[in-house]
Amino acid sequence: MNNTLTAALFIGIDVSSKSNYVYGMDFFGNKLLSFQTSNNNPGAEVIAHEILQCLKKNSLTHLNIAMESTSFYSWHIANFLSCHEELLWFKPKVYCLNPKVIANYKKTFIDIDKTDPKDAMVISDFARVGKITTTPWKVSQYIALQRLTRCRLHIMENITREKSYILSNIFLKFSELAVMDKSDRPFSNKFGATSSAVLTEFMSTEEIANTDISQLVDFLVDKSKNRFKDPMATAKILKRAARDSYRLDKSLYNPLNAAIAASFNCIKALEKEVKTLDKAIERAVKVLQTHEFECLCSIYGIGPVFAAGITAEIGDITKFNNQASLAKYSGLTWRKKQSGRFTAEDTYLTKTGNKYLRYYILEAAGSILRFNREYNDYYHKKYNEALIHKHKRALALTGRKLIRLIFALLSKNQLYTMNDDADKAINS
Repeated sequence: MNNTLTAALFIGIDVSSKSNYVYGMDFFGNKLLSFQTSNNNPGAEVIAHEILQCLKKNSLTHLNIAMESTSFYSWHIANFLSCHEELLWFKPKVYCLNPKVIANYKKTFIDIDKTDPKDAMVISDFARVGKITTTPWKVSQYIALQRLTRCRLHIMENITREKSYILSNIFLKFSELAVMDKSDRPFSNKFGATSSAVLTEFMSTEEIANTDISQLVDFLVDKSKNRFKDPMATAKILKRAARDSYRLDKSLYNPLNAAIAASFNCIKALEKEVKTLDKAIERAVKVLQTHEFECLCSIYGIGPVFAAGITAEIGDITKFNNQASLAKYSGLTWRKKQSGRFTAEDTYLTKTGNKYLRYYILEAAGSILRFNREYNDYYHKKYNEALIHKHKRALALTGRKLIRLIFALLSKNQLYTMNDDADKAINS
């Protein structure tokens, strides 16, 4: 039997916003610790002191600490215990575990209560039986960059939500504009400056329909800064759409205009913040000067922001054994559905991994399509093969292909060059 395991203390911590419940056992499952303390610096000092006393009292030489990755509440305690000077003598390994894994393991205990002490005991036992497959916690040098890239995704999600919301109000005011086919639309960007001006500065669709064509052309030229190739044709499309749209009671136009204007203002403000964050991300990643960032930027189509987002979430590539484990971490894997001789063709993306990494991988994959013929051809091949969800499925598969390239480049510390010799070296 491994002497390291028999001489180890296994700690499980149930983390919450205000308190931490600590449970400790030895390799044979004997209870050695059980107490609760506050989730702050004094409370962390108490945890470290009690663990030290337990280690010395029971002549244990190694320390394994496990806790659920509970949002950001577990970050401080994990960082504190992994860096505590006195605990370093016992070679501490701190693990932040996926709550889903612990929830499934808890089901193996028959008729167990849902309490903090029981939850901490289950986490401790999970560590004791050797079920942990993740790498130990490391003080992340990427944490500052990660805060920026995650904040950027948060704002992008808000922009998407606001754009989805405004569409309902646009349909109520200008029904035809909201449902026109892409090829027939007067504006390439429904949320652009010209579209915003038309929707907010004209009181109603009747006003657009009754406006003189030359005046409407001048309006479009002014708001678009003369970017329309054929402003007369655009004006005609706009007038026709206005004539074909539903009419509303006049009392509805003022409230709708105010709501649409508020949404456009929110979108504009959020997009401005995204640009500010992009600059901050570029500054932050230059301070790190990591080879991972340089390797990713060598892939034509991946700019500083996407490269920074991927770098911040992957961190040290050596913690992944292969490209498959990196794909699983990002949630870009598919569950098999098989029973007897039946194997389902329609499989679902797991999406159980790191959603931030998955977002930046897929954004980068979409960007690469414009510059890399191999990836563009692969995307369209998968697009044509899919029966449903064509774009989403093709993009996810392209992202999975990109993960193989990213793993190869980072693990070999190699820059990407678009030639056959480099591709053979990467795939070898």
